[in-house]
Amino acid sequence: MKIIVDAFGGDNAPLEIMKGAEMAVRELGYEIILVGNKEVIETVADENGISLEGMQIVHADDVITMEDAPTSIMKSKKESSMAKGFRLLKEGKGDAFVSAGNSGALAVGATLIVRRIQGVKRCAFAPVIPKDKGYFMLIDSGANSECRPEMLRQFGIMGSVYMKNVMTVHNPRVGLVNIGVEPTKGTELYQEAYKLLKGSNINFIGNVEAREIPLDGADVIVSDGFTGNIILKFYEGMAKVLFGKFKEVLMKNTKTKIAAMMIKPELKELKKGSDYKEYGGAPLIGISKPVFKAHGSSDAKTFKNAIRLAGEYVKRNVVGIIAESIKSEIAESDESEEH
Repeated sequence: MKIIVDAFGGDNAPLEIMKGAEMAVRELGYEIILVGNKEVIETVADENGISLEGMQIVHADDVITMEDAPTSIMKSKKESSMAKGFRLLKEGKGDAFVSAGNSGALAVGATLIVRRIQGVKRCAFAPVIPKDKGYFMLIDSGANSECRPEMLRQFGIMGSVYMKNVMTVHNPRVGLVNIGVEPTKGTELYQEAYKLLKGSNINFIGNVEAREIPLDGADVIVSDGFTGNIILKFYEGMAKVLFGKFKEVLMKNTKTKIAAMMIKPELKELKKGSDYKEYGGAPLIGISKPVFKAHGSSDAKTFKNAIRLAGEYVKRNVVGIIAESIKSEIAESDESEEH
């Protein structure tokens, strides 16, 4: 397995990215192609005792920052580490591409350089997030602010394929986020999307209200990118607040500190089960080759897990399965129109 890595994408690049790549080589046995300034990569490795064994460096002079316009990847930043990584993926030099960089540029580069799967309307960011029982996928979480009903239908199909084949969820339940459970709730977009999802060959369970999302409401939550991104950011913020308040209570006095020591193993398990770092990154679903977006503030562990998930995406041929699912959807749609 050979994974292409944007060594200069994200807030903690290149150090944490390189440490995560080293962990992936050592623990997963993957080959890594680090894309970025060769001199800086070698200096950082030398100064921090990072082994570059099992890694190839492809030099790139430029970097796409978080402030750059998404379209810069096709214009002023064509020689950036992200753009070069995409070209390597397109040319078949690696099996998957992972970056913690600019989300907008990642979506534009993946769409215009690597290209979408034939028949896919739009690609979508699809992070896997902890919930009361296990985890769920939120698709789309930011790639498409405006959507059409058929796009939401495809998001449901693609999310179902990923959760079944990569996250090993048997018969994933797909829900459409809405302001009520009735089919007639929500805007015209959501009412039409409901009808299309209900007619799809997936386990669609209907509308899911926001309060049910963390309470095991579904395994795949379908949304337009604007709504999905708000849900994602709110979810992350509330998790920080709740864990912060919990810590305050446990550190309040001697009695609570003793209680905290007694349940320390359980607290660690709780924190691990609620930590997005365990899931690594979000696949950019719908692209013709595996592309993963790691969290912008990824540390080494998070990035290693993003690489691990990218590898699973390749091994389980998720792109091929999605392509077949979309092909079947188009065939069914054409047959329906004929009748």
